[in-house]
Amino acid sequence: MRVIVTRPQREAQRWVHDLALLGHDAVALPLIEVAGVADAAPLQQAWQQLADWAAVMFVSANAVAPFFEAKPALGPVFIGSLAIKTRAWATGPGTRLALLRAGVPAVCIDMPASDAGQFDSEALWQVVANQVPAGERVLIVRGDEVDADARPSGRGRDWLALQLAARGVQPQFLVAYQRRAPRWTEAEHATARQAAADGSVWLFSSSQAVANLQQLLPGQSWQQARAVATHARIATAAQAAGFGLVRIARPTLPDIMASIESSDDPK
Repeated sequence: MRVIVTRPQREAQRWVHDLALLGHDAVALPLIEVAGVADAAPLQQAWQQLADWAAVMFVSANAVAPFFEAKPALGPVFIGSLAIKTRAWATGPGTRLALLRAGVPAVCIDMPASDAGQFDSEALWQVVANQVPAGERVLIVRGDEVDADARPSGRGRDWLALQLAARGVQPQFLVAYQRRAPRWTEAEHATARQAAADGSVWLFSSSQAVANLQQLLPGQSWQQARAVATHARIATAAQAAGFGLVRIARPTLPDIMASIESSDDPK
């Protein structure tokens, strides 16, 4: 079965590789372009203040790389004991893996349970709600979304920030990267039009990806297209865009595979 992977390029290639190993004709068609920020000074400053944060929450794997790239050569580290007791919060396994690859010890990372129904801020809150006492601070490392006129529009885990504030914990946002709609080639446009009607399964991990698809192909009918979304909110966006069949799966390979294969089931 052909699968259209819409994640940013670096992530998309990994998913294409894994799906191909399982026998699927997977194609990377990124619907979000990730770029660095122009000024890395705030990221570098955050490292100097690492011990002041009770936790650093990373909204996605894309937030991990630029944050750790800004680390000073002799800067502090997440060690889970002694002076630096800052926790690293992740909403799912992809972000946790990125943290591990960046050198964060597993004992310093908090994320939803492996059997959680969803990997999101709400599930993470079930794990960390009682971890941070009032008066402490939590840093939320996120991205900015850039519109067609190149104007940034800050996005982050607002729900989580509200929960922290209600507990007397001070949340602060730090922008580590920018997200924008990609500039497709004619070949990519043609691939997308074909995949709208040939039985391909579109894999969505962001509501923004769905919105960018509609902007790139205005007026395109998606009634014959199928989609797998990694969250209920993303599924709602795909349904609103007109996808004829939408299934929900957690962002793990076994769950994605089960949903892709079940999309052949007419029930």
